[in-house]
Amino acid sequence: MARGYKHLEASVVLVLACALAAASTAGAFAPSGWTKGSATFYGGSDASGTMGGACGYGNLYSQGYGTRTAALSTALFNDGASCGQCYKLTCDARADPRWCRRGASVTITATNFCPPNYALPSDDGGWCNPPRQHFDMAQPAWEKIGIYRGGIVPVLFQRVPCKRHGGVRFTVSGRDYFELVLVTNVAAAGAVRAMDVRGTRTAGWMAMSRNWGANWQSLAYLNGQGLSFRVTTDDWQTIEFADVVPPSWTFGQTYASRLQFK
Repeated sequence: MARGYKHLEASVVLVLACALAAASTAGAFAPSGWTKGSATFYGGSDASGTMGGACGYGNLYSQGYGTRTAALSTALFNDGASCGQCYKLTCDARADPRWCRRGASVTITATNFCPPNYALPSDDGGWCNPPRQHFDMAQPAWEKIGIYRGGIVPVLFQRVPCKRHGGVRFTVSGRDYFELVLVTNVAAAGAVRAMDVRGTRTAGWMAMSRNWGANWQSLAYLNGQGLSFRVTTDDWQTIEFADVVPPSWTFGQTYASRLQFK
């Protein structure tokens, strides 16, 4: 019996160890599996033509996204809900050994939308037509995995955690009863699923709605109030950014937090 108890004790210890290990990683964003897609490029050799875009990030250099960005096709963009997501891409050299850089990969952030062109078939210029999963990448990022003359290459891609420096940032724009808040520099899942705002003189949290891309709106009058935000990313992690915007805030200013998703 004593020997049996020892085996039982060892099993309990093993179960507890596994539970603790699972708890320590719970909530952390994990990479997805690999999927087949395709990729082209735009924006010029310095990616200057990629500024702005359907996510609303504006100057991608100053926002910290740089030249490793991409516009997503309809099948991936999800009406802006995918803004901020990160993907690792590698050229599928088995499918196209001529124009692929073997063994190379690059990680990009979704910052724009690649509109469909229904006048052309998906294999001849209508690359962003649904249901095709396509990345129109900033040229410097595309050239990490493809050879320029190829123009379009087959890729394997997976969604991966975003790595960011510093905390989540909030840029407030709009006027009077229309506050528009751009959320940037989101790590881990990268994309925001839901957002709430609370002012220092409001009764509690108020739900915001996605206006376009990574911009969220509130129709409450919040001028002159300190603002807190509750942000939920699309893997259901939630962080409350208490008093991240001071009462003296002005439209057009960006306010950085010290908090970040894992």
